[in-house]
Amino acid sequence: MVNPWLTIVGIGEDGIAGLSDASRKALADAEIVFGGERHLQLAGVAVRGRPWPVPFEVEGVLACRGRATVVLASGDPFWHGVGSGLAERLQEDEWIAHPAPSTFSLAAARLGWRLEAVTCLGLHAAPFERLLPHLVRGARIICLVRDGNTVGDLAAWLTARGWGETQVWRLQALGGPREAITRHRADADIAGPAAGPVAVALEACGSDGLPRSSGLPDALFAHDGQITKQPMRALALSALTPRPGERLWDIGAGSGSISIEWALQGGSAIAIEARDDRIVNIRRNVAAFGLSHRITVMEGAAPGILAGLEAPHAVFVGGGFDGATFDAVWSGIATGARMVVHGVTLETEALLADLHQRHGGELMQVGIAHAGKLGRFRSWEPARPVVQWSVVK
Repeated sequence: MVNPWLTIVGIGEDGIAGLSDASRKALADAEIVFGGERHLQLAGVAVRGRPWPVPFEVEGVLACRGRATVVLASGDPFWHGVGSGLAERLQEDEWIAHPAPSTFSLAAARLGWRLEAVTCLGLHAAPFERLLPHLVRGARIICLVRDGNTVGDLAAWLTARGWGETQVWRLQALGGPREAITRHRADADIAGPAAGPVAVALEACGSDGLPRSSGLPDALFAHDGQITKQPMRALALSALTPRPGERLWDIGAGSGSISIEWALQGGSAIAIEARDDRIVNIRRNVAAFGLSHRITVMEGAAPGILAGLEAPHAVFVGGGFDGATFDAVWSGIATGARMVVHGVTLETEALLADLHQRHGGELMQVGIAHAGKLGRFRSWEPARPVVQWSVVK
């Protein structure tokens, strides 16, 4: 690499003393140094320092192209830091990085935890619900949080959800002279400020947590009865075959349960629903599972609302399926995309039978019955049979 104009430097709470020779040289040679107020003080750059006007807003840095510039970040700039945001906007020969130990590494070193077995999350700008998929008995989790007061808020959130026995470590200013570590149970009184930066380590103890299998219990979702029920949801997700990083169109989303289970597997979803009262339930469910970063909720009806959407890897239609919707979906998906449709009416069944004959795939009728009381005895109470058509374009 020949003379990059930008150096991204990770700095810890020990300031200049903890920097490598290469990082010190970059700082000494820099005309301009960007960073948070705390970073600039740790580096002692005085008049050359430029605090972020908005955290991680990179336009000001890019405007310095061609001048010797340093960007300071906490620890490892490429782990919940500014590093990737800059690298994505630059050519390979424009930048170089000198990371320092991350807060996650320092926390694991203080607690003696195997970092490869720990879940590491950034919760400084995210809801606590992001923890939900990771909360299982014995799980070890390290979280970056906004400030010391957040630790007490997180502990109260855990306690309210049955995780009050969880061990909570508050880790303050790791790696520097102000370092302090305290340990409490989540249901203890641990409110109060703390010197930043602050991380939280958790050793979960409480309920069983969310199951990993498809088909979560219906009771976990807010709905008005319009929900793909647990057994059929498991069948639908099995046919949809979710994979991390893939996008789903969930048409006629109802409660959003399909979108939520898809997103829990690491994908993103666009949940489309025509009724505003059901939109309210979808948004409530998305927030409850901490998936607002993965699910986009759109009010409207297919096929019109589909125009202009990013092409999906898979499509689920749980209601309102007709020929026009099929035409819009089929023309909007790429070869290899999956489509799964559920129908309960004779008209939809006839359409699916015709589409199966023309396009192949798998067509099946599923009948489910649950045991219920019949006088002094029990009997089967059948639900409406559902026809499922699944096909790969």
